[in-house]
Amino acid sequence: MDSLRILVIGAGAIGCFVGGKLASAGHDVKLVGRARTAAALQTHGLELYAADGTVERVLTVSAVASVQEAFPGPYDIALLAVKSYDTATVLDEMAAASEPPPAVLSLQNGVGNEEQIAARFGPQRVIAGTITAPVEVKQPGVVQVTKPTFAIGLADFRGENEKTGSRTHSSLLTTLSSTFSSAGLPTKMYNDAHSMKWSKLLLNMIGNATSAILAEPPTITFADPRIADLEIDALREALRVMAAAGIRPLNVEKYPLRTLAPLLRFGPRPLLRSALHRVVGGARGGKMPSLFLDLESGKRGSEVAWYNGAIVRKGVELGIETPANCLLTETVQQLAADPGLRAGWRGNFEQLSAAARGEAGP
Repeated sequence: MDSLRILVIGAGAIGCFVGGKLASAGHDVKLVGRARTAAALQTHGLELYAADGTVERVLTVSAVASVQEAFPGPYDIALLAVKSYDTATVLDEMAAASEPPPAVLSLQNGVGNEEQIAARFGPQRVIAGTITAPVEVKQPGVVQVTKPTFAIGLADFRGENEKTGSRTHSSLLTTLSSTFSSAGLPTKMYNDAHSMKWSKLLLNMIGNATSAILAEPPTITFADPRIADLEIDALREALRVMAAAGIRPLNVEKYPLRTLAPLLRFGPRPLLRSALHRVVGGARGGKMPSLFLDLESGKRGSEVAWYNGAIVRKGVELGIETPANCLLTETVQQLAADPGLRAGWRGNFEQLSAAARGEAGP
């Protein structure tokens, strides 16, 4: 297979892991990250730790500290791995640095990034992606995968009318699938980009916003029936919105979302509380989710707008009320904007429960 020229924007956990695996497989990879990370990569390269503790050192990856430094390229593909709240800024930087930009693959969580890329550069330059690998940054240039099995999902983001008569995009998708798989990144192709992204959203949102608000891990929050019910309400709103939009949930790895969707929507709450507590607690244990980690690190942005907030936006578009997701979105955004509020919410299950019931807080 011919070597690809790949630009990875976002040298965090996912960007370093995917970029490192591709570089190790012989592809020409350039990473864009913060100055400290870029300097570490330039000096020491990358260290990729597998779930079993084995380490792979990659010295062939190059790194720069800005999108402007990365161009003019050229590149066969740009892989976007920044937080969703940084997408607009990165697209501005790409537009200023390159005309036209390369095709863009979003490996970001949440719903809405592909729409932003398409609005800026055209849907013909967008490939939708997901990744289920849980990756942690141990220090700049050192990342670890914490689960032995994972997969990358790829899908054409264009509508059916836009796909007609064009082979270039399909060829690139096929090439990327082969490239990732041969680099040790198992890949699955999906026919429906929206179903792929929304199904991953369902997994990402469970136990995320409530843990961020309460500063407690999902294994603790789901043990409280009031918080479990709020999570069930948020999931049911998401599934109602998806059904109204014609977006089908898909099975993702070991999670049979398509099979379980009717149960999640209509099943008895006691059964769902127990099942979600067992599944989420077993999958995450005491590990804190991403929305909490962003708050804890002092970031003023939050991806909640691309998680629960995406459900709210689609609900408004379709005329479907989404009060649980509205509450979670607005509360996390308030905590991100004003960190001083966080102490009053830490462990305050009653306050969040009261807010979910529509009662005024203290």
